Parts: sequence; C-alpha cells; structure tokens
Amino acid sequence: MAHPQVVRVYSTYQDPDYESPWQSVAPRGSTGSGVLVGPMEILTGAHVVANATFVQVQKQSDPAKVTARVVAISHDSDLALLRVDNRSFSKGIRPAVIGELPRLRDAVQVVGFPIGGEEVSITEGVVSRIEVQRYEHSQRHLLAVTVDAAINDGNSGGPVFARGKVVGIAFQSLPDAESIGEMVPAPILRRFLAGVRAGRAPDVPGIGVTTQPLENPALRRHLGMRDRDSGVLVTAVQFGSSAWGLMQRGDVLMRLDGMRIADNGTVQYRGRFRCQFDVVVGDHHAGDIVEALILREGKPRVVKLTMAKMALLVPRTEYECMPSWFLFGGLVFQRLTAEYLRIWGEQWWDKAPKELLHLYHSGERRPDRQEIVVLQQVLADAVNVGYEPFTNDVVVEVNGVMPVDLRDFVKRIDEAEGEVVLRLSSGATVLFLAREARAAHERILTRYHVPGDRSPDLAVAPRVAAKVAKRKTRRLR
Repeated sequence: MAHPQVVRVYSTYQDPDYESPWQSVAPRGSTGSGVLVGPMEILTGAHVVANATFVQVQKQSDPAKVTARVVAISHDSDLALLRVDNRSFSKGIRPAVIGELPRLRDAVQVVGFPIGGEEVSITEGVVSRIEVQRYEHSQRHLLAVTVDAAINDGNSGGPVFARGKVVGIAFQSLPDAESIGEMVPAPILRRFLAGVRAGRAPDVPGIGVTTQPLENPALRRHLGMRDRDSGVLVTAVQFGSSAWGLMQRGDVLMRLDGMRIADNGTVQYRGRFRCQFDVVVGDHHAGDIVEALILREGKPRVVKLTMAKMALLVPRTEYECMPSWFLFGGLVFQRLTAEYLRIWGEQWWDKAPKELLHLYHSGERRPDRQEIVVLQQVLADAVNVGYEPFTNDVVVEVNGVMPVDLRDFVKRIDEAEGEVVLRLSSGATVLFLAREARAAHERILTRYHVPGDRSPDLAVAPRVAAKVAKRKTRRLR
C-alpha cells in the first residue's frame, strides 16, 4: 500500500450565520485528507475541520470510520492536529516524518482523497515557487510552496511527499491556473507541531506594522539613509501588536531577526529565497523575542520585539465561535470582521461596501478605536421607522463619544438615559428615546424570534443588570 499514513477526514460542521448572528446555518459535511504524524495523531488543514461539530477519519481500503477530535488548530497557518482514541487505528502504520523545506524543481507527490473516487490518489509534480503567499483561510501572508500538481477538493489537508518525507500540507489551489497548487511548507509544520507538544499557543504572531517600499532616492535622503542602507518605511503601528510602543510612524525598518530588509520589503530567507519580510513570523511563537534594527531620525537603534498575536482593527479569523452582536430599538449591531464581510459571497472583496473594505485593508487599530461597530440590519418596528436605509453603516459616535469597541458601545447604551444619539459614517443620525427603545424590546424579540438582545459574550454583569431592571420597574410604575 502506497503511503499508508494518509487518511481521509470526514467533517460535519456548522457555521455561524452572520446575517442573523444569533443563529447558525444548517449543519453540512465535507471531506479532506490528513496524515499520521504520531501514534493516533493526524495532521490536516484547519479549513478541513473549521467549525466542526463531529470528525471521523478512515484509513485506506478500510470501510470503517473512526471518531477523531481536534486537539490543536492554527487557523493562521491553516493546520490542525487530530487525535484518534482508538489505539488500534494506527497499529502497524509507521507515522510519517516531517522533512525539510524543498528546493526549486524538487519532485513531489501530492497524496490524498480528491472528489470523484474512494481510493487514495497520487499526483506528481515539481516545486515551482517558494515565497510568501496569502492564505485564503486566514488572509495571512506566510511562506508557501507552489507545486505544479493538481490539488482538488478533498486533497486539502493531505501531505505532499518528497524523498519519502512530508514536506508540506496541501491547502489551496490557484483558481485561474491549471494543475497549480500550494502547500504549507515543512518549517511551518515543524513550528506548529513543536508548539503543540510544548503546550504553546498555535497562533502565528504578527509584527503589527504597515510599511511602504523605499526605492525613491529623494525619500531615502529625507529619512537620513545612506547609500548602503536599505529597509522599508513604517507608516502605521497597530495597537496591541508586537511593535506597539517600540516602533512608530516614520521609522525605517532595516533588519528583522538577523535578516537585512531590501528597499522593496524582501529578505533573503534561509540564504536561498527572496521573500517578503513577513516570512519571519512563520518561524516564531507568541512570546518569542525577535530583534529588529530601525532608523529613527537618521539614527540607528535596536529594539527587541516580544512577539504577540496579530492585532488588527478588523480581525481576519473567527472560527469555533459565534459572532458578537447587540440589538437596541430593533437595530442589530456587530463587529466588523473578515467573516462579516463574507456575507457578500465568494467575491466579497469586490462586492462588499467600499468603506468596510477600506477599513479591512487600511484601518489602524488605536487605543481609542480597537474595533469597528457596524449597524448590520434593522428589524422593522414603529420605534425605528425611517432608519431602514442605514444598514452596513459604521457607528462613529454614541452620544458624542466614539466607541472603543463593541463592548464599550453596549456599555454606553446600557447606561444611557434620555436620548441615545448615534452618528454614522455616512453622516446620518439615528436617535432613540432610551425609554421608548427599551419598551419596544420584548415585542421586537418576539416578532423576529430573537433569543435576547445580545450575544452571550456581551452579557451584562449581575450588578448592572439589577440596576437596569430596577430602573425599568420604577418607570413602569
């Protein structure tokens, strides 16, 4: 049997419904592939088991399916580790060994269970490109390897072999190209597995800076750079990120983790591959110390970054959780996230409102603005007549104050007396009398079959809830 370590993965999953965020869509099923990397341990793709409610695995030429559970998942790097509790499942099968980063033109074999058949499939190709690519599942830019071998539905999560060792996990194909696919490379597999076994968080950290190339001679001179200097200009630093408090707008980032950054933002990774400097984060865990050399006002200085989770104004990944939402006066509010933007379908990056896309791509997370609150929909009622056109509009102010995040927004409305005035980014004003909006609460929930006025993560503290209840009782009298 060829590559007996390769298994089929069956996943039943239930995604949240971001259009009605208090509920989920109907359960669905999908299949993918995986590979045994340890006794009863299976490595697969995170997207294969994302939002999974039930997972099974099946060996080659074996009709029996065995229950598995997700023990670790990294949506950032699109990897997941499953465990099978049935000890006989891996009996007689030697786990696959993780190899090294392949070289260009190396021969590889993509092994898995693509749609259209029941038996294992092996397609052969060569490594054609090694560089930083956008991971569709997480929207992160990490090291990826391109191979000219077909990766079809069902292949995802399956191993890519070279010289008998696993050098990658198949995770996406290029839609506009024929028989071109991409794999998560061995260095990222090693980081993930080593981190899981050491009890470290599986998230891939982020540096948290926005940069621009420095290929213009006049701009380089203005920044005090010498002819032999190279680097990129820092144009924004995200609050809560690794670089927050250590780098600032106007700095020149010249070296990172010992690698010199060229004026076009690339580094010579492992002495072989010219990649965007984002490649550095894939080698580290949160908590690692990474040294950077910056130029500030013409003077070089070394800063030590404590790597932290990616902190962005618009979060890129949200799985295994329900949306955060709040309802007031029949208006439904949510946080702006990448999953929210997927309401607009597969072409969301082209069809979603331009303002929301601009915030997604260029929004800057600051201490006073850590999330974007969006008026997602209006559940029609007498109390909100005239506000129907303002869906998918961003909340700029609540009673004259910009909300820091959705929790702060909810707190301000819960504590509001008299008028509640919302100013939206379109320039529109939404005004409620707090007493009238709260009086309409029960009839709106009943009419639209909504289980409450907020998601569980926004539940009111008992002390505040008692205060609000007392205020309502007093008014009813």
